[in-house]
Amino acid sequence: MTVSRPLACLFLAPLAAALAVPAAAQSVLATTAAPQNVVSLSATATMEVQKDLLTLVFAASREGPDAGQVQAQLKQALDEALAVARKAAQPGQVEVQTGNFSIHPRYTAKGPSGWSGSAELVVEGRDMGAVSQLAGRIQSMTIARSSFGLSREKRQQVDAELTAQAVAQFKARAAELARLFGFAGFALREVTVQGVDLPPMQPMPRMALAAAAPGADGALPFEAGKATVSASVSGSVQLSAR
Repeated sequence: MTVSRPLACLFLAPLAAALAVPAAAQSVLATTAAPQNVVSLSATATMEVQKDLLTLVFAASREGPDAGQVQAQLKQALDEALAVARKAAQPGQVEVQTGNFSIHPRYTAKGPSGWSGSAELVVEGRDMGAVSQLAGRIQSMTIARSSFGLSREKRQQVDAELTAQAVAQFKARAAELARLFGFAGFALREVTVQGVDLPPMQPMPRMALAAAAPGADGALPFEAGKATVSASVSGSVQLSAR
């Protein structure tokens, strides 16, 4: 059987295209080949800093047969606590804000048995002395929770210092690796900076909270202690001959 020239071209054209695909793929692979002499590394800077923020959460709870009565009692307790706390408030030193306020029905096996509710007042600040003194002055609410931490200003300061240290360590480590592998230097490829990693807020021991029961005359005893914080830098560098 004889194949005409036009029909042969129809058969040969797809074959040529198929043969061209591997060559194109090889070209793409050549251009996307993994770079050589790339090293991944990381560096972490750590320091201990003095905690400078004290947070006290005051709370009150009430129960009764009528929701309106429970709400009124909670509002009165919160108003009295706010009146005392606002006298100690200082911008940037002692901050005061209301917390959760909730009322819900109580149930027994026989059905609804009245209402219960709770209210919170949050006081925090860098002036720990002023904050702790409120523990003895606020009589309508008791301390439910307390914790120590770092203020925003302290975090920013520590973050700047630790990040600079971590970057310097990263560069020094990269230069040392280049030397050990027999290269003259390195070029930065990619990098990720992880800012200050803060520990969780540290709760105050229960014994200290017990000393601040309603009616106490003195300030709440406290010892803020220190926190260990860190910042890290990770990435990769291209080792170079010069």
